[in-house]
Amino acid sequence: MNKRRRGSKSDQSKKKSGLEKTIYKAFVVRPKKRLNAKDLLKILKGKNSKESINHHLNALEQKGKLVHIKSGRFKLNRDLIVVDKTASKNEDCFIGKLDMTRNGSGYVIVEGREQDIFVAERNMNSAFNGDTVKVQITSRPGKRKPEGRVIEVVKRSTTKVVGKIKVFKKYGLVEAEGLRSSIDVFIKPENLNKAEDGDFVIVEINEWGKGPRRSIWGEVVEQMNEKNASDLRMKTILINSGFELYFPPAVLKENDAISEEYTEEEIAKRRDMRKVPCFTIDPLTAKDFDDALSYQELENGHIEIGVHIADVTHYVRPGTELDKEALKRTTSVYLVDRVLPMLPEKLSNNLCSLVPDKDRFTFSAIFTFNEKHKIVDRWFGKSIIHSQRRFTYEEAQEVIESGVGDFAHEIKMLNKISKKLRKAKYKNGAIAFDAPELQFKLDEEGFPIEVYYKTRKDAHLLIEDFMLLANKEVATFIQKKGKDKEIPFVYRIHDLPNPEKLEDFKAFALELGFKMDISNPNAIAKSFNELTKKAKEEETLKLLEPLAIRCMSKAAYSTDNIGHYGLAFDNYSHFTSPIRRYADVLVHRLLEKNLMKTHRTDKTTLEDNCLHISTMERKAMEAERASKKYKQVEYVMNRVGEVFDARISGIIDKGIFVEIIESRTEGLISFAKLPEPFVLDDSKMKITGKRSGEVMKLGDPLRVKLLSVDLDKAQVDFEIVG
Repeated sequence: MNKRRRGSKSDQSKKKSGLEKTIYKAFVVRPKKRLNAKDLLKILKGKNSKESINHHLNALEQKGKLVHIKSGRFKLNRDLIVVDKTASKNEDCFIGKLDMTRNGSGYVIVEGREQDIFVAERNMNSAFNGDTVKVQITSRPGKRKPEGRVIEVVKRSTTKVVGKIKVFKKYGLVEAEGLRSSIDVFIKPENLNKAEDGDFVIVEINEWGKGPRRSIWGEVVEQMNEKNASDLRMKTILINSGFELYFPPAVLKENDAISEEYTEEEIAKRRDMRKVPCFTIDPLTAKDFDDALSYQELENGHIEIGVHIADVTHYVRPGTELDKEALKRTTSVYLVDRVLPMLPEKLSNNLCSLVPDKDRFTFSAIFTFNEKHKIVDRWFGKSIIHSQRRFTYEEAQEVIESGVGDFAHEIKMLNKISKKLRKAKYKNGAIAFDAPELQFKLDEEGFPIEVYYKTRKDAHLLIEDFMLLANKEVATFIQKKGKDKEIPFVYRIHDLPNPEKLEDFKAFALELGFKMDISNPNAIAKSFNELTKKAKEEETLKLLEPLAIRCMSKAAYSTDNIGHYGLAFDNYSHFTSPIRRYADVLVHRLLEKNLMKTHRTDKTTLEDNCLHISTMERKAMEAERASKKYKQVEYVMNRVGEVFDARISGIIDKGIFVEIIESRTEGLISFAKLPEPFVLDDSKMKITGKRSGEVMKLGDPLRVKLLSVDLDKAQVDFEIVG
C-alpha cells in the first residue's frame, strides 16, 4: 500500500492554495484597505514569509482578484465579488445610491465598486433619485455594463417636495417641481393646512406607496407665496436637495444664549498671537472668514507662519442642539445668489468669523521655516488672534503685483513660500486641473445680467497652498501618532481614476492628437498635467479637461486612510473650514484630544458620520450646479431665435448636448432634428452619419439657434444652423 509522503507536491499545493485563500479573505473583509506584504504579515501574525506572501499577491493579481496600486500595495477587485462565491453569501446584491436620468432609468453607485449598476425604469420598484437602495445584479457575469433591479429601498433621500397644489373635493395634489423623476403627492383635506388651489407649498411625505401604481401621501408644512420666480426656484433647489431652509427653534434658542465674553481664564489657556501681524484674504462677497494668516520673522532668521482657523468647537459642543443640527446639515450650501449656512448667523458671520479689528478664538497650525524655506518645526493648538486687515483676493493680488500696500512684505514672502510648496506638490505627482469657474453678475431682482469666468491668480493660490499645508500636516500628525495602533480620524481621501473611463478617455484623446499613458498611477497624473499644460496652447485640447475630470474618482471622507491621489498626499484631512464643514469640526475635536495624550474614538460611529457628510456634500454640490444651470437658462430666456457659437458637450441616446461658449448654457439637439440618421458610438463620444459618414464628436464646434426655453425645467432646445 502506497502512502503519500509528507511534503509531497500535492500537500504543498494544498498549502499554497490555503494561503492564497487566506490572503484573499484578508482583502475581502477589509474592502477599502490597500495592503502590502508587511501589512499581511501583521494580519497573519507572522506565520508566513514575506516572499511567500508577495508570491501569492502577484498570483491573485494575475487572476484578476486583486489590483496592484503602487509600491507593493494591492486592493480588492470589487467587481469580481459579483461572481466570486467566497466573497459573500449575497454575492449578487449591493447597496448604493441611485442616480436617476431624466428618462426614468438610472445607475446605482456602490462605494468602492468601479462599475455603476444600470437599472431600467421598469426595475426601479418605487425608488427615486438619491435613494439608498439594495440592487440585485440581473445581467450575466462578464457583461461590460452590469444591470440590475432594485429589490429594496433602504433609505429615502426625498422627504419634502415643492410644487403648486391643486385642491379637489376629496384631496389635494402636488406635482413636485425640479426633480429628475416626477412625484405626485396626494394630500388629505385635514393635511392641507389652509393651502388653497394654486399655492406653492412645501409638502412633507409621510406615506410611500408600493408597486407600480403607488400613491404617495403627504402634508403641507409651509406655503411659499414668493412672487419672485428666481427666489422660489432657489428655495426649491435647496429643499429638493434635502436641506432645511430654517433653523429649528431649539437651535436658535441655544444660539441666542451663547456668551460673547472673552474671559481671562479662557485666554490664559491659549497661545496669545494678538500682537503678531495677521490678516484674512477672501472673496469680495464673503461674510464668514474661516481662516487667517500670520507672519513674523524670528531673531534666528527663521520665519513663522500661522494658519489660524475659527475655533467653532469652543461654541458648538458635542451633543447640543447646535451640534446635532450642524451634523444634520454637514455643510453650508453656496448657490449663485445666496448661502444656506451650516451654523446660525451669530456664529457663522460674527463670533466665529475672523473679522478685522476684533479678538477671535482660533485653532492654529503654526509652521517654522528655515532660511531655505523648509519646515523645521510645527505647532498645533488653541490660540487667540487679532486680524488687522481684511483683504479681498483682488486687493491682495494688487499688492503681489505692485509690491506696495498694507503688509506688502508679508504678502510677498507668503507668496514666495507658497510657490515652493506648490512646486513640491506637483513634483510629488499632484494633478494640476485648473478649470475656470463660472460666475454671475446679478441685478437687484437676482436676474443674471452678465456671465464671466473667474480665473485664479497668485492670491487665490497662496491661500490654497497654506490651507493644503495645514490639512496635510494635521492628518500626518495623527497618522504618525497612531503608527503602532490606529487612532480613528476623519481623512479626506481620493481614490485612483476609474480604469474603464480612463480607457475611453485615452481613445478619445488620441483622436484629438493627445496620447495618454495610463500604465500606472504616476503616469496617469503626469499625462493629465501634460494635458493641462498643452491645453493652454491648443484650443482643441481645452475640451478634454472637463472629460478628464469625469474620469477621476470622487473625493470623500473616511476613517480608512488611502491617501489623496489628486493631491499626491499620503495623509490629508479637512481642518481649515469648520464654519462651513462639519468634517472640520470633527477634526478639531479629535486633534485637540490627541495633542497632549492619545484618544481613540469609536471608529464605527465616526465612519457613519463620514458617510453621512460625504452624502450631504454631494447633495450640496448638486444644488450648487442646479442653481448655476437655472441662472444660465435664465440668462438666455429672452434670446430665443438668436444664433450662438457652441460646441458638443455630451452625447446620449436621444441626441447631442451642445454648450453655448459665451455662457456655458447647455441644451439638447434631438437626433430627430439632425439632417440624417446617426449611429451612436459605444464610447458615447461620437456619432457617425449613416448616409454621409460624417463624424460629430465631443468638443466639435457648431453654430446653433436657440429654439425654446423652459425655465420651469431649466431646459433649452437648439438646432444646428448652416
